[in-house]
Amino acid sequence: MRPVLTPTEMNAVDAAAPEPVEVLINRAGGALFRVAVAMMGGTYGRRVLVVAGPGNNGADGRVAAGLLSRRGVRCEVVDALADGRLEVRFPPDLIIDAAFGTGLKRPYRFPLADRRAPVLAVDIPSGADGLTGQALGEPARADVTVTFAALKPGLLLEPGRSLAGRVDVAHIGLEVGAAATHLVEASDVADWLPERAATSHKWNSAVRIVAGGPGMTGAADLAAGAAMRAGAGYVQLATPGIVDGRSGPTEVVGLAMAASGWQHTALEGLDRFRCLLIGPGLGRGSHGELSELASASLPLVVDGDALVPEVLASLGTRREVTVITPHDGEWRRLGGSESADRITATREFAAEHRVTVLRKGPTSIIAEPGGEVLIVANGGPELATAGTGDVLAGVVAALLARGMTPIRAAGAAAHVHALAARMAGPGLVAGDLPRHVSAAMSEVGQ
Repeated sequence: MRPVLTPTEMNAVDAAAPEPVEVLINRAGGALFRVAVAMMGGTYGRRVLVVAGPGNNGADGRVAAGLLSRRGVRCEVVDALADGRLEVRFPPDLIIDAAFGTGLKRPYRFPLADRRAPVLAVDIPSGADGLTGQALGEPARADVTVTFAALKPGLLLEPGRSLAGRVDVAHIGLEVGAAATHLVEASDVADWLPERAATSHKWNSAVRIVAGGPGMTGAADLAAGAAMRAGAGYVQLATPGIVDGRSGPTEVVGLAMAASGWQHTALEGLDRFRCLLIGPGLGRGSHGELSELASASLPLVVDGDALVPEVLASLGTRREVTVITPHDGEWRRLGGSESADRITATREFAAEHRVTVLRKGPTSIIAEPGGEVLIVANGGPELATAGTGDVLAGVVAALLARGMTPIRAAGAAAHVHALAARMAGPGLVAGDLPRHVSAAMSEVGQ
């Protein structure tokens, strides 16, 4: 996993470095030089404009300009604080944004908003908040960003993620091994996904799903189908009011439950299952029954209509692991902080309520009660359609049933879910996703 450091954490790493600042700046400038040459396809006849600020970012840009000049590149360095429209001597082939880095706290307007040349940003596009990714003023929009030692949250959270373009991490000799936050990549998911033993049978990874209410059985079907595709050996779907025991995809077994008092049936026979998923499409009138399901002595995934304060209050006494999967609306319903610092807010919520939180969004954040955080940043707008969250919940449940730890199950599920959406392509509807889940798992190494 790739480490992610906040600006404050990065400052501490810089302060602990055994080398002087000048050495680190020279290394950073050298990294920028190499990327700049690659972006321009060489140095002969090339022209570069460097927008340099007063701090270390500006110093990095000036070092890169010096190295480029020695290779025959015509360079112009201009003041990042210049008012109004910059007057430049020549149209550049590349603009290096070395104005301000991750510590910027005030609005800034990049002076070349109407630029036509590609932009290489130093550490983070100037005007993007290094902690939250929020736009401070009118940030630069980079084609490539070179950041140093570790990723920063502002490069992974929108709109900073979109402003940064392609992000390269340059290693300049700083120690970042103590990071508590990491980015999940395909290679990590490949390492985490468990292999089936030769003696495996369906009950080794069985999932019971309690989901679906009147008019909402589709949510239950989506979760059940996704759990099957993610490797659950047996999926049993219990939907209140389905008294004939038949619901869901062909491979899914139905469990007959009455329209009321169904929580007792939902808790019976759970000793054979490895995970319980509750909530998708159950409706807002089932909080009492859902709270009772928190007593189940097996891993639990809480999604959709189960994400309410009444159910959350019943989770703190559980001994088995719990994963909750709120989107922003459900997060607010649970009383989660709306701080722009999504990572800290999610980490604190997980610790307070003793649950693993998969906070869904364009960039998903997963936090466990002990403080470890994973970031999944391969999501895209394809997932902004009804029912995709039900699919994700089913994948999480299957991976927990297969024996993965809660934080890894949630991180792997979010990564696979986003990859499956990209495979489905434009026009995705949630029903397309389950069949792409197994293909996505194969692509990452399953």
